[in-house]
Order: sequence, then structure tokens, then C-alpha cells
Amino acid sequence: MTDRATVYARIIELIEPLNTKKVALTEATSFAGDMEMDSLTVMDFVAEVEDMFDIVITMNMQAEIENVGQLVDAVIKLTD
Repeated sequence: MTDRATVYARIIELIEPLNTKKVALTEATSFAGDMEMDSLTVMDFVAEVEDMFDIVITMNMQAEIENVGQLVDAVIKLTD
């Protein structure tokens, strides 16, 4: 079982270099809306998350993940 706070902190570490808009990062921060990430950046970011946690996030799951909190939830679900 993976601790939510730990997963959140590690994901924030990965997001920081991509946060070119310098928006405040919370669980509600959206990748496309708030951070204005393009699809290629999102794909690269997802690959980094997958590598960090040794998981596979399917395209169907990716389509449903819009913000940081949803990504944390997905990672926890896939690591349990």
C-alpha cells in the first residue's frame, strides 16, 4: 500500500520542472487548464510517472485524469 502524501509529493517533484506558468500546485490543479500542458508534454510526464512508480497508466485511464488529485488516486490504485 502506498501512502497518499508520499505519492503526492513525488508527483509534485515531477511536475515542478514542467510548471512553466508557475501556478500553485494543489490536488485540484489541472494539467491542461491551469498548467496549459500540451499533449506531448503530458505524454512525457505520464511516462515519467509510470517509470517512477513502476506502473502502466492505460490510455483510457489517462483520458479520465484531468488534475493532480486524480493522478494521485490512479497511482495509488495501480500500486495497491
